[in-house]
Amino acid sequence: MRSSGRKFVSSGSGVRRRTIIASIAALVLLPIEASDAGWLSDIFKGSSKPDKSPKHAAVPKPAAPAKPVASNPPLPKPVTTSCEPSKFRIVLDVGHTAQSEGAISARNVAEFLFNQRLAQRIEAKLKAEGFAATRLLVTEGRARPSLVKRVTAANNLHADLFLSIHHDSVPDKFLENWEFEGKKSHFSDRFSGYSVFVSRDNPDFKTSLAFAELVAKEMKAQGLQYAKQYTQAIMGRYQHPLLNKETGVYSYDQLVVLRSTRMPAVLLEAGSIINRDEELKMDSAERREIVSGAVAAAAKQFCDPKPAVVGPP
Repeated sequence: MRSSGRKFVSSGSGVRRRTIIASIAALVLLPIEASDAGWLSDIFKGSSKPDKSPKHAAVPKPAAPAKPVASNPPLPKPVTTSCEPSKFRIVLDVGHTAQSEGAISARNVAEFLFNQRLAQRIEAKLKAEGFAATRLLVTEGRARPSLVKRVTAANNLHADLFLSIHHDSVPDKFLENWEFEGKKSHFSDRFSGYSVFVSRDNPDFKTSLAFAELVAKEMKAQGLQYAKQYTQAIMGRYQHPLLNKETGVYSYDQLVVLRSTRMPAVLLEAGSIINRDEELKMDSAERREIVSGAVAAAAKQFCDPKPAVVGPP
C-alpha cells in the first residue's frame, strides 16, 4: 500500500502500523507445511512422459533453491526382531496400477509390468523359504486414489510387514530422446542402481529401518550398487536424506505408503528402467532371481537374527 503523505495522529498509531506490516510480512514468509503440499509429496518420481501425469502438477509457489541433503543423519539404536516365518504376514505391494503405470522405460515398457513380474517372483521365493502367509497386493485405479487403497488394504490384512516394489526413473530434465523399434522414446544413462526407502513418520520407524538395512545389505552382497543421486542438489525436490551411505537406505518421510501404513514399511526401487543397459538387466529372469533372493534372505535374517560376533572367531 502506498503512503498518502499524511502523518499518523500519534506515534502510537505509527507503531501499530509498523507492527501490522511486520506481521503480514512474517505470514507471507512462513514455509509451507508438508501437509499443505498435498499429493505432490506423495508421488515418488516423475514419469518419463514429459509433463502429462499428475506427477508434474505445478507447485503453488516457486520452489526455494535446493539445499544439500545431509548424509548419514543420526540413526536410532538397532532393534531386535524375531518372528515365526510361517505366520509372518508380508504384504508385497505391486507399485502403481494398470491405469496409472508409473514410469515408462527406455524401451517404452510400463513400470507397472516390471513391478508385477518382480513382485510375483519375490512372492514365490518367500513362500518357498517358509513365509507362507505372504500376500501379493495389486491395486486398481488412478494414482492418487490407489495410494489410499493400498494402505487401507495392507492395514485391513493386519500385515506384519509392508514391502512396496518399484523400478526407478529420473526427473524429466535428465531425459534424452532416442528411437526404439521405430518409436520415439526417452532415456537417461546417467544414473543406475537400487535404493531402499523408509519414512521416519511411520509408526514403527525403527523396525522399518531394520528391515530396510537387511534388504539393502543383501542387495549389496549380490554385487549390486545403490543409486547415489538422491543426495545431490541437482535432484531438486527429489532429494532425500541418505541414512546409510554404505548400503543405500534413504528416508522419504512424506510418502503415503510408508507413512500411513500401521506396520513397518519399506519401498524398494530395484533398479533404473530409464537407463538403457540396466533396463535390460531388470527385464531378465536372472536379475529377478537375484533381487528376490536378496529379499528372502533379508526376511529370514529379520525373523531369526544372528547375534553379532565380537572379536576374532
